[in-house]
Amino acid sequence: MIKIENLWKIYDTGAIQVKALQGIDLHIKKGEFVSIIGPSGSGKSTLMNILGCLDQASKGSYSLDSINVEELDDMKLARIRNQKIGFVFQSFNLLSRVPSIHNVEIPLIYGKIKGEKRKNMAREALEKVGLGDRTHHKSNELSGGQKQRVAIARALVTNPAIILADEPTGNLDSVSTQEIMEIFKKLNKEGATVIIVTHEDDIAAQTKRIVKFMDGRIVSDVRINE
Repeated sequence: MIKIENLWKIYDTGAIQVKALQGIDLHIKKGEFVSIIGPSGSGKSTLMNILGCLDQASKGSYSLDSINVEELDDMKLARIRNQKIGFVFQSFNLLSRVPSIHNVEIPLIYGKIKGEKRKNMAREALEKVGLGDRTHHKSNELSGGQKQRVAIARALVTNPAIILADEPTGNLDSVSTQEIMEIFKKLNKEGATVIIVTHEDDIAAQTKRIVKFMDGRIVSDVRINE
């Protein structure tokens, strides 16, 4: 599903070069449940941006679902982001004054799926995360945990190759955090490939593989909970 080899990301400010990633090798198979963990400045966020096709590496190769990402132009990258990647962010990134179902429909609109089919797909995604009775609630009428469920529904509505979650529980209380993690576990059991970027050990411990970053390098890669 994901094949990264000798990946480098170097930020050249003119005065100095910052090596955010230094020769990363990482393979993730379809259906894995992986956490990428490390302190601030370790390179995990840089990797997340590259995995999500939001940024490109300085050198090295990245293949997503058998597509060589580094060879794509901006239009094709945008299409890959819409069709192959479901994003979940710490800050939810929802439109605040529209119903939940409309937030979930957004990737489908970009994908040019129309009418009743689009609404049905959005409804099914909300039901999958336990919000079938909140389809017409606006984001500002939902709790933090419910907002993140809407964000997860939006991420999975296109049936993406991977669900990529960046600190998805960072703004939630402990109860909502566990509810969100249970949703990720359920999606993974149903076959979804889930990658969570986090700095929290207890979140990483609930995944099946922990990839730890330090100073732009992978320092450990451990499979657990198999």
